[in-house]
Amino acid sequence: MSELINNREVLEDPNKKKRQAILKEIIMQLHDGKDPKDVKEQFSNLISGVAASEISEMEAGLIKDGMPVEEIQRLCDVHAEIFKGSIEEIHSETKEEEKPGHPVRVLKEENFALEELLKNSILPKVKDFVANRMGKIKFSIIEDVNLLMDIEKHYSRKENILFPYMEKYGITAPPKVMWGVDDEIRRDIKEFKVLLLQDDIDMEELEKRAEAISTKILDMIFKEENIMLPMLIDVLTEDEWLKIAEDSEEIGYCIVAPTEKWRPERVAVEKQVKEETASGPAGYVKFDTGILKVEELETLLNTLPFDITFIDKDDIVKYFSQPAERFFPRTKSVIGRTVQNCHPHASVKTVEKILDDFKSGEKDNESFWIKLRGEYIYIRYFAVRDTNGEYMGTVEVTQNIKPIQEITGEKRLLSE
Repeated sequence: MSELINNREVLEDPNKKKRQAILKEIIMQLHDGKDPKDVKEQFSNLISGVAASEISEMEAGLIKDGMPVEEIQRLCDVHAEIFKGSIEEIHSETKEEEKPGHPVRVLKEENFALEELLKNSILPKVKDFVANRMGKIKFSIIEDVNLLMDIEKHYSRKENILFPYMEKYGITAPPKVMWGVDDEIRRDIKEFKVLLLQDDIDMEELEKRAEAISTKILDMIFKEENIMLPMLIDVLTEDEWLKIAEDSEEIGYCIVAPTEKWRPERVAVEKQVKEETASGPAGYVKFDTGILKVEELETLLNTLPFDITFIDKDDIVKYFSQPAERFFPRTKSVIGRTVQNCHPHASVKTVEKILDDFKSGEKDNESFWIKLRGEYIYIRYFAVRDTNGEYMGTVEVTQNIKPIQEITGEKRLLSE
């Protein structure tokens, strides 16, 4: 247990405040429009080494001082480039993190595959296509871009599994900034594919976008491996890494998958506290209209042809069902997390508006419908109120209504 405690101690550095002030000054000068090259030259001699955790603290401080997250996001690529040669490798990897299947190794293997795909396949092929304009090269690039879109699983695991742990330990700024950039990358890849599928392609624009996407993804790889992972390695226990590995399988992997499951050598010394259940005595749940075993209730909810998520009156995610067909990723790590932190920053205002309307009583429900992967998804939100009309929480119901829309005529006989 002592090694666990020591792993989470923060040693005070007498020069920390000075470095923190310098870091903040760098960002503020960039914010005011100063040339990044001038800033780098000005401060390169003043910063002998910057820990990843200090960058996190700096960003959190700027947000606390009132700088919008979008502004931090805009500056993110710039200050990451400035700090690239300054961040120390102060968090050495342990043997466990190097083993196949460990979430750290899995993420790095995916990053290596992404880097190889960009540098050794997509970018050279784009240059070749621009020069020779051969259809077979174009089709090969399209295949590569389809493979690149697998990055969705990589980012989804990061946002839905790793970010909750970062927030648990008070690391709040990097997730907000990273999620925004992830969304930009997703959008840029889709737009690049649309451009690639056109008959009359603007070759200059194609090459420009390919370079921009590559730069953004490679910069994100740098941030993940030199800022995010060191912070997580610093605070997470083996039990937590095991939980992350288990949850990762629900979402899937990007380009490459672990060859085996990771199991640590030592027995974990720290156990996660289990939430109390409302199952009642002998594993039953009693309702006004009946009584069910917990297993029956859970299976019943998972059998319904839609997925359900419930958040309580304090906006905390309390439950989600696990139907056979799911359209938005959910992992058990979201339980106990505020719903605002389960959405990209750009969506938070919409989420809060829905909740504010429900809590005030102005609305009792809200609906959206979107097309996704060839299906038509109907997303409904309902205010949950007690018998006195007091707000208890919100339930989200998501359903694929494409099969329903396709129904015509009548059906009165059993299917064969």
